Amino acid sequence: MTRFTLTARGPFSLAASTRFLEGFAPAGYTGAQEGVLDLAFAVEGSWQTVGVRVRQQENEVVGEAADAGDVDADAVARQVARILSLDVDGSGFSAVGEHDPVVGDLQRRYPGLRPVLFWSPYEAAAWAIIGQRIRMTQAAAIKARMALELGKAIEIGGRVVHAFPDPRRLAELEEFRGLSARKPEWLRSLAAAALEGRLDADRLRAMPRDEALADLRKLPGIGGFSAELVLVRGAGDPDVVPLQESRLARAVAAEYGLSSPASAGDLVRIADGWRPYRSWVALLLRVGLEDETAEIRGPGPMR
Repeated sequence: MTRFTLTARGPFSLAASTRFLEGFAPAGYTGAQEGVLDLAFAVEGSWQTVGVRVRQQENEVVGEAADAGDVDADAVARQVARILSLDVDGSGFSAVGEHDPVVGDLQRRYPGLRPVLFWSPYEAAAWAIIGQRIRMTQAAAIKARMALELGKAIEIGGRVVHAFPDPRRLAELEEFRGLSARKPEWLRSLAAAALEGRLDADRLRAMPRDEALADLRKLPGIGGFSAELVLVRGAGDPDVVPLQESRLARAVAAEYGLSSPASAGDLVRIADGWRPYRSWVALLLRVGLEDETAEIRGPGPMR
């Protein structure tokens, strides 16, 4: 059993992260015992699947990795830190709410909530392809079946968790029930890109944002909306305004008193005060909208 400790810089709540995942259809997460979060994922680079159970102890998060084998323990810890947005110094996040009453209210409603990412940019991109032109609940069911039938089963604390198939497995995919048109082909191309390192989180975050988004759009099946999803919710860039996200446009309009969904110009202008946590505030706004509409849990479309 590999054990590691992550320190939260700034407010953080693992319980809030778990509640978010339980209500986020793409994650397909059902809680284990109270106070723990169980993760099963392919480690970037080696693509070996591990299971991790994490607990919070004050401002520290303690992780225990099962089935780690010869996987680099530091790589596992870094990936968990990114998944929970603990790789970002959040000590200045409260100050954003002090200057923007809308943000301050959201921070009080959702104390300690940071973005919880897809387990990797690769998995975020796969979700984007699976979910195209179908309802989110349908896409979530397909993704869960892929994990069950094609992924690796990991036992964590007596509980079996199925990981989404790693890119080596997806590179061989010819067809899968529910995947229509060119989606299997696109997923194979995506797997190849992941194995080549093109979806490496550190690589994407080191690139200028416009270049990273343009590079992601070169992948078959990945358009503007999907590229933003991969960069923000896969690689974990904390300071992006998702201009393609229609739910954010509606949430900003509701919270800031606009008469219609926020335009790209509105988003850029209003979000300037959220720096350097624009992705984090965008998440809080969408969570607030979800609590009003239940559209992510419900039968509505992905966008």
